[in-house]
Amino acid sequence: MTEEFLQYVWKYQLFDKENLITSRGENIEIIFPGMQNNDSGPDFTGSKIKIDGILWVGNIEVHLNSSDWYSHGHDRDKAYDNVILHVVLNDDIPIKNSLGNEISSIKIEIKDFIVQNYKKLIADSHPIACHELIPAIDRIHFVSWLSKLTVERLMNRAIDIDNILKETNNSIENAFYIYIAKSFGFKVNSQPFEMLARSLPLNLLSHYKNNLFQIEALIIGQSGYLEDNVSEKYFNDLKNEYSFLKKKHSLIPLKKHVWKTMRLRPSNFPLIRLAQFAALIHKSSHLFSKIIESESVNDVERLFEVTASEYWDSHYNFEHTSRNKKKRLSKSSIHLIIINGVIPFIFVYGKNKDNEKLQDKALKFAEQMPSEKNKYIEEWNKIGIRARDSFESQGLLQLRKEYCNKRRCIDCSIGNIIISKQYVEK
Repeated sequence: MTEEFLQYVWKYQLFDKENLITSRGENIEIIFPGMQNNDSGPDFTGSKIKIDGILWVGNIEVHLNSSDWYSHGHDRDKAYDNVILHVVLNDDIPIKNSLGNEISSIKIEIKDFIVQNYKKLIADSHPIACHELIPAIDRIHFVSWLSKLTVERLMNRAIDIDNILKETNNSIENAFYIYIAKSFGFKVNSQPFEMLARSLPLNLLSHYKNNLFQIEALIIGQSGYLEDNVSEKYFNDLKNEYSFLKKKHSLIPLKKHVWKTMRLRPSNFPLIRLAQFAALIHKSSHLFSKIIESESVNDVERLFEVTASEYWDSHYNFEHTSRNKKKRLSKSSIHLIIINGVIPFIFVYGKNKDNEKLQDKALKFAEQMPSEKNKYIEEWNKIGIRARDSFESQGLLQLRKEYCNKRRCIDCSIGNIIISKQYVEK
């Protein structure tokens, strides 16, 4: 038994509420358990109870033992003087606040099956603790929870996006450029791509955007991939051009070793992604403005349909040739960039502008995108949970990362159903 679980029991009133009597023999009637407080101070605020028929409004503190009141120093803290009820599992001693007034305590009796359900979830070794029970959850309830989780996931990304906006003096196009560069690196090389974009401002690239070769020289040169010595004309042409531009604009390139290639398919090699990113910069003007004007996700997809320059048709790296193939940004790659870059940025931008239409557009785009395909989504598929679109798959990823992995079953809407009496009796 933990204090956190006891707070959960009180929050959802998962105990026998009949004939509640305090340690002083007072009758207790719960009108409203209060709002849980996750900051400092009492555990629940704005609670309403009746003590011997008299209405009390104030705060409630929850402990495993009454004596914890003293071990936590609440008897010396004025922030706890407005506590009207002490909820405990073991009422071992009377308690008083800093004013010397005794506070009523009640010992709650938790039904055995609730404790057992909770223990079973926490002890399950499967990555998804409720894997055996979750398929039986009503689809409407599950989808409702996924919707909240998807928005939660988008809000989690707001901090990163807001920081980039501050760094770029709230320049939307510049901030979007950095965030999309991060998305171009996908999971493995997102950090190097972000570092690259921060070291190579969009307004500098704009001076050369009509010349793809110069854009490639700047992006590939800034990545550190031109620091080697290669006896190949295209490489040396890029290197000479970058050397000139580097000196002209006082550029400091990244170190080549920051890029990861282990276990990557050739089509995901950093140089291919860098060349495709150069093609996007060359092709695009006011990209974010065009995106928020788009009516459908298909319109957005077309904006990212780019192909690396001709040299890369027969290369994945410098020097070594390969079978001739156009290095187009694949449909699946475009989808990932939209899901992880475009949609969060639109949502956060809409939130910052208090523009509900833009926030709704971001969510609409997510509903128009297919579900991601990765090992985490496959885990859900194996237990019978399938996302209909990226809106739902983003919710599943949030559920897995922030709740299942951390065994936050008591904070999960699905966990609540599984632990609760209503689910057990269903």
